[in-house]
Amino acid sequence: MTLDELTSRITMIDGLVWQPFAMPLVLVIVGGLITIVTGFVQVRKFPVAVRMVIAGMRQKSEAGSKTITPFQALTTALASTVGNGNIGGVATAILIGGPGAVFWMWVCATVGMATKYAEAVLGVHYRVTRESGELASGPMYYITRGIPNAALGKTLALMFAFFGAAAALFGTGNMAQSNTVARTFVEAGRYMTGVDLPLWVPGILITAAVGAVLLGGIQRIAHVAEKLVPSMIVLYLGAGFTFLVLNITALPAALLLIVSESMTPTAAIGGFAGASVAQALAAGVSRGVLSNEAGLGSAPIAHGIANVKHPAEQGVVGIFEVFIDTIVVCTVTAFVILESGLWTDPLYTNASGDLTAAALGTVIPGARVLVAVCSFLFGFSTLIGWCYYGEKCVEFMFGSRVVKPYRVIFTALIMVGAVVEVQLVWAIGTLLNGFMAFPNLVGIFFLMGTIKKITKDYFDNGGREFSVNHPATGAPYKG
Repeated sequence: MTLDELTSRITMIDGLVWQPFAMPLVLVIVGGLITIVTGFVQVRKFPVAVRMVIAGMRQKSEAGSKTITPFQALTTALASTVGNGNIGGVATAILIGGPGAVFWMWVCATVGMATKYAEAVLGVHYRVTRESGELASGPMYYITRGIPNAALGKTLALMFAFFGAAAALFGTGNMAQSNTVARTFVEAGRYMTGVDLPLWVPGILITAAVGAVLLGGIQRIAHVAEKLVPSMIVLYLGAGFTFLVLNITALPAALLLIVSESMTPTAAIGGFAGASVAQALAAGVSRGVLSNEAGLGSAPIAHGIANVKHPAEQGVVGIFEVFIDTIVVCTVTAFVILESGLWTDPLYTNASGDLTAAALGTVIPGARVLVAVCSFLFGFSTLIGWCYYGEKCVEFMFGSRVVKPYRVIFTALIMVGAVVEVQLVWAIGTLLNGFMAFPNLVGIFFLMGTIKKITKDYFDNGGREFSVNHPATGAPYKG
């Protein structure tokens, strides 16, 4: 089988998983149900989320603690969500589904804020202490401990852990990140010198940088993320907002294009082959989940070990995470690409982050270099976050002894991802995301009652006294 044939087959399967009546429908249904049972928590409690994030920035981690602060949990989760899905993922969504894909990314984020809230709540509520002495959390624990049917719970948990580890090694948590980093560096090098750098050059740089951090485990990852994530987001948004201000007259037309083509097919133009509404929906939702990870099940692995007094406290922090990632960062990227007009340029038909870099460069001199730096930082942060997610999945399946070998394999695959074709690496990534999300969403569906009870318990008591018992101790949470 040739590489082109492999890419074609994986893309076909990926298309089946992400067709409108498959995974996108499941995501919207589960997110919608959570929205209803929590009384639209993502809207009602958004101001609370902002206040908690601001307060958490001042909280310090305790020496020797096996937990991390709520803000470190947020930045560790953001380290893996605000990544090259925001630079390259948005670009590929538009190239596949047209401008209408952006609208479906917004829909995905709207219900996704409620889903991420639920994931963080369940992550804290059902977390465990492993034999290594570290806390562990995530869907594999809240599924096995929360679903009454032990056989079903174990099966779903193992499915999640297997596909979670696979996604971390081969998908959007690894190879897709290094691929976008390499291509944005090549774009910057072409702009500066007129020479195409080999993809392996930036591949070596990102591999070495990530490998150095992974030796320190979650505590080092959390400390690096705490410092790096806010800075890289500000840097990228600064460039994006500058572009939009300098090109403000094109903003209404871009917004109209997004809304109008979300419900109508996009015609072929230039290098763009055209897209149906189904393609726009599938591309928007799959890339939206790739970016904000709501429903994927990855983020509660980090949120679940936060040092909080009650699960709902970390849940509202999860709401803020999705808002920043998709409603803010992805939207800025989308407007930059659409306003530049380069999404129809035949030169960028098979592009990802290099399209975003070139689009910013149409207005801001030197933007290609800036995007290459941002892509490196985004990819670096996502890689260290997803390595932790993947190691917790393999730890669940095989125990702590496999963590170090897993890190070695993860680091080696970063280099592989840098030189793989764009279409193949993103198709593998979104396909594994779908397989990973399914058992998580089934688990959340079974735990709707627990989510509702914890939410009511916390907010009805003003965040002071709680009647919901901790599943491990049997004692009530204390505020």
